[in-house]
Amino acid sequence: MLDLFDYAEDKDVKNREPLAARMRPETLEEYVGQEQIIAPGKLLYRAIKADRLSSIILYGPPGTGKTTLAHVIANSTSAAFEQVNATTAGKKDLEDVVKHADYRLKAEGKRTILFIDEIHRFNKAQQDYLLPFVENGTLILIGATTENPYFEVNGALLSRSRIFELKPLSKENVLTILKRAAEDPIKGVAGDNVTLSDEAADFLADMAQGDARAALNALELAVLTTDRSDDGYIHIGIEEAQECIQKKAVRYDKDGDNHYDTISAFIKSMRGSDPDAALYYLARMLNAGEDVKFIARRIMIAASEECGNADPRALEVAVAASLAVERVGMPESAIILANAAVYVATAPKSNASSQGIFKAMAEVEKSGSLPIPSYLKDAHYKSAEKLGHGTGYKYAHDYPHHYVNQQYLPDEIKNMKFYEISDEAYEARLQKYFDFIGKKDYGKEKKK
Repeated sequence: MLDLFDYAEDKDVKNREPLAARMRPETLEEYVGQEQIIAPGKLLYRAIKADRLSSIILYGPPGTGKTTLAHVIANSTSAAFEQVNATTAGKKDLEDVVKHADYRLKAEGKRTILFIDEIHRFNKAQQDYLLPFVENGTLILIGATTENPYFEVNGALLSRSRIFELKPLSKENVLTILKRAAEDPIKGVAGDNVTLSDEAADFLADMAQGDARAALNALELAVLTTDRSDDGYIHIGIEEAQECIQKKAVRYDKDGDNHYDTISAFIKSMRGSDPDAALYYLARMLNAGEDVKFIARRIMIAASEECGNADPRALEVAVAASLAVERVGMPESAIILANAAVYVATAPKSNASSQGIFKAMAEVEKSGSLPIPSYLKDAHYKSAEKLGHGTGYKYAHDYPHHYVNQQYLPDEIKNMKFYEISDEAYEARLQKYFDFIGKKDYGKEKKK
């Protein structure tokens, strides 16, 4: 039985908990974000609701709700719930959990869920120890990791678990959580007579970069370090929000002119071969909390449109950067994006390919689907020979230098040029190759 001293101590501990811990939802209905896996009707939602959970691995960046989701499961299940942190737990801790789980299952018929935070920090031997107990049903495992589980978690454990990837929360998700904390008089800060302005909430949500814990920690710091006004309230406005996060609010509306003006300046700086300006506008976007995947997409487009075949590697670098930022996240993604932006800015430029496709698309729009020369048509189906399809086609690899002079465009536009090759970098080498094989007509329409 809980006596008055225990109750007072328990209440005091809860009051001393960080705001992020106090604001953890207790039910699925209170959970915010991760709709791709936890919305009504989704597999994980149904499994939790039906109390039929099997072993799972929750994978995603910090502050996206992995531990929170584990606690929601704990509140929603009839199974016993045990939790360990892989940074501090050893084999003895696991043995104790298994011993109690085995007793519950045999004596009470009750299952045990074991939540392991940062499971990637367990070594192979520790992960191997869990295998037989997960396999025979003594334990239902919930592992949480910020690292790719396919690299960091034992393959045998993975094969017995379903992996759910959690994404960074949307700005709207973080705003919902912040406003809930500001308005909740019990678990939040409303009971301390705190007000949070819309501008401050918007700023904190932007700066959090999809991390709800970071947003709540910033709000709590603002509350703790701001004096009460004469009206008895602690007012958290944009200045207090900036102060607690040590970052100025950049004038940048992701849905307004600033968004489009800044990305336009960024692209034009790369096109104009100015790496300093490209880095400056990149820094402004990152400082304002712009989505790194959006920035990476723009760099890929610029690499193809502005560099083209003058430097085909520019697109390779941009695509690699796009894949990397999805796996790494901020703040390290800033370095990856900077490398890609500088590469594109300093690479040789040619828009011959991009202008060529626009010209070709305009011609298709104008002339429609012109007849394809019969010798270029597919000759593999049954009646192709009777129709003359493929007859007279010259196979390029049968000729010197793997080239033969042959008409490929429809008759009506056979002399049109769409790709007007430049003299720049790799395209200059292409022109030399065309000259070498006798395709000299490309040199006649080069851009000056």
